[in-house]
Amino acid sequence: MAALARITRRAITTKLSSGHVIHRALSTSAAATPSTSASDTKTITPSPDRVKWDYRGQRQIIPLGQWLPKVAVDAYVAPNVVLAGQVTVCDGASVWAGSVLRGDLNKITVGFCSNVQERCVIHAAWASPTGLPAETSIERFVTIGAYSLLRSCTIEPECIIGQHSILMEGSMVETHSILEAGSVLPPGRRIPSGELWAGNPARFVRTLTHEETLEIPKLAVAINDLSRNHFSEFLPYSTVYLEVEKFKKSLGISI
Repeated sequence: MAALARITRRAITTKLSSGHVIHRALSTSAAATPSTSASDTKTITPSPDRVKWDYRGQRQIIPLGQWLPKVAVDAYVAPNVVLAGQVTVCDGASVWAGSVLRGDLNKITVGFCSNVQERCVIHAAWASPTGLPAETSIERFVTIGAYSLLRSCTIEPECIIGQHSILMEGSMVETHSILEAGSVLPPGRRIPSGELWAGNPARFVRTLTHEETLEIPKLAVAINDLSRNHFSEFLPYSTVYLEVEKFKKSLGISI
């Protein structure tokens, strides 16, 4: 037993002394390494060719792969609208607050002087029930009511889609037609030209009068005129000019 105790003590002493030597060696090597001074540090300047992008959670324009949404110069798109992928907003068109246009699978087009009102959701699928490409096409002078859902459908010129309506894949609304609020147009269903449809599923109600068809583009033009007032508040160079005009008036300077 005494021999075993001596061997154990010798092993512990050897282990501690070797660890102490290693610790001293590491301390010596660290002390020998010169510290890096502030003058030796290099500042990295970003390249001027680097593309700056806004990666916040809420973005208005979202590119997907090679597709980038296109918005005409005189089109009004509200600040909290989301445009993603293959989306085109043409001249004089307006997309109002809270709407989402998601063109990740196919194209979405909002035509001349058409308007997509608040909280609408527009999407395009891979293909229609017939197997053909299913773009979502909204042509000129079309009014899409608030809270509507459009998916891979075609709306020809001068039509009105009422609020809370749903248009499913492959459906079509021909020119000079009206779909009443809260209606559902099933997949592949077509509304002929000059007719009023309503219901869930949507059914023929009556033929529109000539006066009613003339009022359809007037509504789109009126909403386009209203968007001009909103558009002036979101100019690329802010609205400082309004304060300048106010200051000139206070000084009696003619504008």
